[in-house]
Amino acid sequence: MEKMVGFIGGGNMGSAMMSGIIHAGLYDADHVIASCKTAGSVERLHSQLGIYATTDNCEIASRADILFLAVKPNLFATVIPQIRSCCKEGQIVVSIAAGQTIQGITDAFQRPVKLVRGMPNTPAQVGQAMSALTPNKHVREEELAEVLAIFESFGEAEVVPEHLMDAVVGVSGSSPAYIYMMIEAMADAAVADGMPRAQAYKFAAQSVKGAAQMVLQTGTHPGSLKDAVCSPGGTTIAAVAKLEENGFRSAVIDAQRACVQKSRDMSRS
Repeated sequence: MEKMVGFIGGGNMGSAMMSGIIHAGLYDADHVIASCKTAGSVERLHSQLGIYATTDNCEIASRADILFLAVKPNLFATVIPQIRSCCKEGQIVVSIAAGQTIQGITDAFQRPVKLVRGMPNTPAQVGQAMSALTPNKHVREEELAEVLAIFESFGEAEVVPEHLMDAVVGVSGSSPAYIYMMIEAMADAAVADGMPRAQAYKFAAQSVKGAAQMVLQTGTHPGSLKDAVCSPGGTTIAAVAKLEENGFRSAVIDAQRACVQKSRDMSRS
């Protein structure tokens, strides 16, 4: 019998993952279930994804073989006590919340659980997520492989030690927001120079996508790829010089490290 994958939480991240899983064909809609806070969210998930959804967290916890905790970190202290007595026997629990450590989640369950700490990002919705996974000692190798396959159904995924998870939050979990800001700024500049708005977004987004693909496919250092575009005395080096003048790289590093520090602070609270 095909396993049941359950989600507690049907917000942006949970919805993106469910959509990715179903569209990739790893599980069909009959084997993905979810619980949401409101009846409106239940109807939205049923309408958009064709899955069974409910407002009853305990029902999902009692039916799911692999249970994703896809609620905000500040809700863990409320949700886990609700479900810990009704979780299915042998269940694998997967957390996707920033700042929630394996030990902290285990303490909340008040018993040993098969637990995987994960950190995906919202490009899961278009099959382009970058995710990190850390299992605890109770998860068998074949069980980790099942969870890894779920994450790989909507993008790329790698297993990392838990001490790197805060860095993952900064470099991939939250980073789509930074990239969207950059695309928006690039498009704004193009609009200022006369390009229609929709066309400007397409040019900017495709350029970011293509540049990222160059890094991934060629394995060439990003600095070398940048140098290859910068002709002596040309337009690109003029733009690069202006970015350096305005502290572009320092701003990105400082922003990402602030994100990581916030994740660390959340894990201590």
